Amino acid sequence: MAAEIQPKPLTRKPILLQRVEGSQEVVNMAVIVPKEEGVISVSEDRTVRVWLKRDSGQYWPSIYQVMPSPCSCMSFNPETRRLSIGLDNGTISEFILSEDYNKMTPVKNYQAHQSRVTMILFVLELEWVLSTGQDKQFAWHCSESGQRLGGYRTSAVASGLQFDVETRHVFIGDQSGQVTILKLEQDNCTLVTTFRGHTGGVTALCWDPVQRVLFSGSSDHSVIMWDIGGRKGTAIELQGHNDKVQALSYAQHTRQLISCGGDGGIVVWNMDVERQETPEWLDSDSCQKCDQPFFWNFKQMWDSKKIGLRQHHCRKCGKAVCGKCSSKRSSIPLMGFEFEVRVCDSCHEAITDEERAPTATFHDSKHNIVHVHFDATRGWLLTSGTDKVIKLWDMTPVVS
Repeated sequence: MAAEIQPKPLTRKPILLQRVEGSQEVVNMAVIVPKEEGVISVSEDRTVRVWLKRDSGQYWPSIYQVMPSPCSCMSFNPETRRLSIGLDNGTISEFILSEDYNKMTPVKNYQAHQSRVTMILFVLELEWVLSTGQDKQFAWHCSESGQRLGGYRTSAVASGLQFDVETRHVFIGDQSGQVTILKLEQDNCTLVTTFRGHTGGVTALCWDPVQRVLFSGSSDHSVIMWDIGGRKGTAIELQGHNDKVQALSYAQHTRQLISCGGDGGIVVWNMDVERQETPEWLDSDSCQKCDQPFFWNFKQMWDSKKIGLRQHHCRKCGKAVCGKCSSKRSSIPLMGFEFEVRVCDSCHEAITDEERAPTATFHDSKHNIVHVHFDATRGWLLTSGTDKVIKLWDMTPVVS
């Protein structure tokens, strides 16, 4: 009797729709134009380009605007077609795009910063332009008058900026690894709090106004989910990159987080699960499993005539253990450890196969991603990389 051929399981992965090439330098930021087959990009080569899909299926520029300085960042509001562009010289230039995306009309310039603009947000509801710069300044301007309304000096250069319209809280992530929360008024601001959880600089922030959680990506390869609205102060760590996390986006309708990094990885996290906080690492002079002294515990080493051991920590229980008592490794996805990490032998036995079930999927973009933009209506993801290429992906196989 012939053996029955079993069909191979289908691998769900993003579908590459388009490569958009032509920039001479790194594309620092780009967005998908809603309801159009188009992309707006700003580049280190000083150009602002609007790429529209032609009958040939290729994307070609309908607008090619050369700026006086390299373009570091941008913010686009689809309702008003207002495009705000941050420049390397500290200026923010604003334009209005025509309905057919074939023309951009200058509106005004803001002398916002003393050096390179790092992030911009345009808030239509308040008619504010928020920005951060390499001069360690956060500033906000009135988009109608162009007048500077206020500012705040950050502890380091800011590289992440998010805003909650309802509460007027602004979140600023900087290169020291700190996240600062400010409450903005019309012409002043109040420091609410600062928090630190990363061992490297914050590289990206993403805000979910519905669940009221903030995601921060860092050069320490991790993402942290901060529970801002729950008042519990919980911070959930997500470990799924082999290089610095450089961009974040959140799909609210499916509660999935998309993180991208210097390793070219696109990681899609399921945030609709009950996640657990990682435990604090406990201090001890000897192994909390076998009581063997650690190498700095000279007294116990002398008394017991034993050589001191190196200290490790179990990622599941946080106990200080020796290498012999933590010889196993395991993934703990609900704690954010999608890769295998050190656990003590007793915790390894206690972790079930169900607890090891992945809560994230991993995909290779084949370029070092510096920025992403997710269009939830179509399920499209835009990635721009250090290779000067923009890629458009259909994410519906994995974000649905």
